[in-house]
Amino acid sequence: MSGAPSRILVRVPTWVGDAVMATPVFRALRAAHPGAEIVLEGRPALEELLRGLGSFDRWLADPSAGARGVLARARRIRRERFDWAVLLPDSPRAALGPFLARVPRRAGYSRDPLRRLLLTDRLDRPRRGGRRVPVPMSERYLRISRSLDCPDRGSQLELAVDAGARERVEARLRGLGVASAERILVVTPGAGFGASKLWPPEHFASACDGIAARLGLRAILAPGPGEGEIAARIQAASRGGAAVRLDPGGLAELVALVERSALVLTNDTGPRHIAVALGRPAVVVMGPTDPEITAQHLERQRVLREEVACSPCQLKTCPIDHRCMTRLAPERAVAAAAELLGA
Repeated sequence: MSGAPSRILVRVPTWVGDAVMATPVFRALRAAHPGAEIVLEGRPALEELLRGLGSFDRWLADPSAGARGVLARARRIRRERFDWAVLLPDSPRAALGPFLARVPRRAGYSRDPLRRLLLTDRLDRPRRGGRRVPVPMSERYLRISRSLDCPDRGSQLELAVDAGARERVEARLRGLGVASAERILVVTPGAGFGASKLWPPEHFASACDGIAARLGLRAILAPGPGEGEIAARIQAASRGGAAVRLDPGGLAELVALVERSALVLTNDTGPRHIAVALGRPAVVVMGPTDPEITAQHLERQRVLREEVACSPCQLKTCPIDHRCMTRLAPERAVAAAAELLGA
């Protein structure tokens, strides 16, 4: 299948962190085909996250789920007359729309017979000795663009910070009594993946207190939708109510808040990768997930894990006592923060 594409559709991963880790692919496609129109497709919220990058031209919001949504998506893709569909998620649904739309070249991983049928350019998932092996997500995605003869243009993650979001965040911080010159610790205590990724709120509170005492950073809690109770528990457990809460009004404000930070303390979730993209140091508490999947750009990260026999399990809910997270002491986060900031 030869010929340079004039229109490229890129299906963006669903999770915030994965979407950020896909930015090197957008850059590789843009460098290889500077005259092509590159269109990203995915959840509407992710447009706000990725807006402002020069590596794509516009965004297509994914229609609703169900049979009608699948057909509506296929019709729209067909009208757009894409030459390529670069499918970063592994799901059959991600590949079905471009297949029904008869996009000439459809590239991605073929995890099962159905997915294989839907693709023209098929990559096998990484294996060693017949067994699947974990690969950092950025590298995993870049293997797709390489298969399309698009050389890497670096593996660094990137995001653009919206000027309006930056101003709103600074104004909201002033309203909370945070001076413009005050150094802050941004704390993201939730996780969309499931309860197994959550460090106990009391541990977060103790770490915030310790980092404030040792490094002088003011803790700003940034819970996501539905995570207000977690933030409230951290505030209740924090000595003297030192931690204040700022609920970001969307992903653009979360990006701006991370940019404003001196340090980020987070579960193994999207804000971790936002911090990497913006060059901010991050202390990451990790329990059930495989560290090899995100083992990139670790220079300004400290990934804290408790070595227990059942981790990584990749389960959304712990069936026993959540020992991988409850045993991970807050003092380790304080020490990691001090190391990152050179204290």
